Formats: sequence, structure tokens, C-alpha cells
Amino acid sequence: MDRSISGAHWSNPSRLKTRHLVLLLHLDEQGSVLRAAEAARMTQPAASKLLAEMEALLGVPLFDRHARGVQPTWYGQVLIRRARSALLEIGRAQEEIAALRDGRMGQASIGTVVNPGTNLVPRAVAEIKSRHPDILVRIEMDYSRPLVARLLDGQLDLVVGRIMDPDGGLDLEFEPLADEPHSVVVRHGHPLATQKTVRHADLAAYGWILPPPDSVLRARLETMFLERGMQGPRNVVETSSLPVTTNLLRVSDLLTALPVEAVAPYVQAKQLAVLPLELGVGMESFGIIRRRGHLLSPAAQKMLEALRTMARQLYARGGPR
Repeated sequence: MDRSISGAHWSNPSRLKTRHLVLLLHLDEQGSVLRAAEAARMTQPAASKLLAEMEALLGVPLFDRHARGVQPTWYGQVLIRRARSALLEIGRAQEEIAALRDGRMGQASIGTVVNPGTNLVPRAVAEIKSRHPDILVRIEMDYSRPLVARLLDGQLDLVVGRIMDPDGGLDLEFEPLADEPHSVVVRHGHPLATQKTVRHADLAAYGWILPPPDSVLRARLETMFLERGMQGPRNVVETSSLPVTTNLLRVSDLLTALPVEAVAPYVQAKQLAVLPLELGVGMESFGIIRRRGHLLSPAAQKMLEALRTMARQLYARGGPR
């Protein structure tokens, strides 16, 4: 069915104003013109008029109306994603201008997966703070997919992770840094840690701490079990939190799969141990990801340079892989 607005023609979308975009996000969040109007501090007729203006300017319906409220169309979803990014950029521009006006460098927001989040990113941040203590650094640790989504939305300046999906790939630049093999990690003194050799079959008797089902690592662990004719773990704790994982390991006989570098301090302190087993589970190379053609703020540019410098020291000479 033709979903275009009857009789509408493409107008100049540059006539969209900030108030249009703000209302658009409220409509998406609230799912109701009335509630969106209240959130935007305007009347419902004024909100309906602004929505009609947007649809007339673009020549497409942005929301479907139904008895329960409004829901964005495909066109609306595209504009909502770009509007959120645009408003975030405007907000950041105001912060950067204020910081530069006051003689400060501003801020940098980084997303990272676990392994570089335990060595590369902390070292790079320490380097930045030693040289530029006025830079505000924000760090988020998560899996690659949500981090890259936040990068594309403009919520993050840089991500140290992987591009897992082709969607949005053309909008991204990737600098590979290192691969990431995983090992089986247990508490110090675990029964398996006292064995000179460990086989995959020995793992079956123990419970596991696993990442959520939608993660790539979870799928690869399950594939590893199947390829070796083993039943996947039934005694399972699911978490994406490294602190929760390490503390669970220390007080139980549970197993987990992690990069050795992620738990190196615990191993050195004899709180955790790495089993002498080639698990055969790894992830693609992680690297520095940023938006293609996007001009980084002075603080984010400094952060990028520090990440590159620390990566050369960690990985170029056969360091953690």
C-alpha cells in the first residue's frame, strides 16, 4: 500500500527546526500526542500542528495513528534515529564551546568490550588524565552491538570493540588492534586447577557463568560443546558484568570463559586460575571504531591518540593477544 501522504511533495527538509525534532523524540518515547505535548510543554493542538508540518515538509507519514496512540512508521524511525543524534550533537557542541571558552578541553565518551576495558582503555585514560586532567572521560563497558548502536546514535565518541553487523557498517571506520582468544577461568584451588591436564569432557561436571543468550560468545561456547559431542551446561548463571563474574568465581566451583588479560590481576593475586586447556573459542579482532567522516572534539581526538599509542605498546610487540 502506498503510505505516502496524498498530494504531498518533497519540500526542503532543512526547514525542520529543533522544536520539530524535540517533539519527534517525545512522540517516540510517549507513544501519544497528548503525553508528548505535555512533555514538550505545549498544547495538544500545537503538537499536532508541528507533526503535520514535519510530515508535509518530508512528504511521508512519520507516525501511524491508532486508538492507543501513535507509532513511528519506517520513515519516522529513520528520522527519529537521526534526530536523536542531531540533538545530542547540538548539546555536545554547546558543552564543547563552554569548555573551550573556560579554557577546558571538554569531554570524551568511550565504549569498550571487556578485554580492552581491563588493560588498553584504563592505560589510555590514565595517560590522558596525566596530560590533560581537565578532560572529562566517560566510559561504558558492554558488548559490541549495543556499544556500536550508541556510537551511531551519537551517544559515544569512540568504541573499542567489533563491528558485528553489516547494518551501519558503511558509516563506521575500524582500526583493528588484536584478536581475543578465551580461556576457562576458575577460582584458585578449584579441583580442575590442580590437574596437570584438563580435557573438554572434564568441564561437563561443573556449572558455568555465561553471557546472555543473544551474545556472540554465548553462541560460540554452545557450538564448541556441540562440536565435541557434549551437552551444553544446564547449571548456568547469566551475567554480562565482569565484577559479578569474578566474585562468583571466587566463592564457587563455577567455570567461565574470559580473555586471560581480563582477569590477570586476580590470577596474579592467586584468587583466580586459568585452566591448562586450549578451549578453542575466540572472537574476531577488536579495534577502535568511530563514525566515518565525523569530526571528533578536541578531547575525543586526544583520547583516540592515546588509545593508538597504548595499543602500539600493548599489542605491537607480541603483548596481550
